[in-house]
Amino acid sequence: MQDEHDKRTMGRREFMKCMAWAGTGTLLMMKGGVLHARTLGAAAGAEARDTTFSFAQVSDSHIGFHLAPNPDPAATFRAALAQVDALPVRPDFVLHTGDLTHLSRPDQFATVQGLMQESRAGKGKVLYVPGEHDVIGDNGAEFFRRFGERQHDGGWYSFDHRGVHFVGLINVLNLKAGGLGYLGAEQLAWLKQDLAPLSAETPVLVFAHMPMWSLYPQWGWGTDDSAEAMGYLRRFGSVSVLNGHIHQIQQKVEGNITFHTARSTAYPQPAPGAGPVPGPLKSVTPDRLRSYLGIRSVRHVQGKDALAVTEEAMA
Repeated sequence: MQDEHDKRTMGRREFMKCMAWAGTGTLLMMKGGVLHARTLGAAAGAEARDTTFSFAQVSDSHIGFHLAPNPDPAATFRAALAQVDALPVRPDFVLHTGDLTHLSRPDQFATVQGLMQESRAGKGKVLYVPGEHDVIGDNGAEFFRRFGERQHDGGWYSFDHRGVHFVGLINVLNLKAGGLGYLGAEQLAWLKQDLAPLSAETPVLVFAHMPMWSLYPQWGWGTDDSAEAMGYLRRFGSVSVLNGHIHQIQQKVEGNITFHTARSTAYPQPAPGAGPVPGPLKSVTPDRLRSYLGIRSVRHVQGKDALAVTEEAMA
């Protein structure tokens, strides 16, 4: 048993070394308790044939932003949705993990709705959680009016889809010192109650805007009380956590919990600590911009508890 534990630990360490920055065309698979990274190709095609369902994640569209390196984020968001429409396996739904807008203005929210309706994917089921840019000035009232699921007064919600339990959390209200995300006692109590009836064999996918692990607290890249939430999730054999906010791909593995942050469809930010503050990476030239932007497709593969995560750059 100790040898097997050591193999799994070493596998996770090797995964973290090679996937701290993942590029396009990478498939993440769980086998024997160890995550593996492989390039797309024939192997990915074989997995696609066994897919029970898939969904697409987009994040941080920042409609209303108009500065370098992307003065037209509406155009790149439209391109990202076209990329979703072109996926080889049509997704069951689209998940937007926040910062739909840049300044929470009604016209910006209306633009998001219009762009979504232009796309084939947007005409189907679309799920949202807000980012901190979506709750400016009104504590999220306009966001929740247009995009909220209305399962709970606080905006959080859950649902089951073809054997996977999904949980949408809100961690952008009442931010803590340094801009850290915050869930709060009421939401945490709800989460505990929501998970309680589930079997430990149920795959669980959690999504929120801000990272649910202490990625770089100096920049507010984390959630102040996420440890309690993760405590409720540790009994499950397979947990995936999807976030936005940092506009780049970072992964972390803690036991059976795998954390994935997402690219933005608007602009990149610097790597953690690579500069004095976070913010738009203005040094990116127009010809290179789309290589920093992208979408994510997630597939549930027949006979596997873990979800297969594929990163798709826009360039």
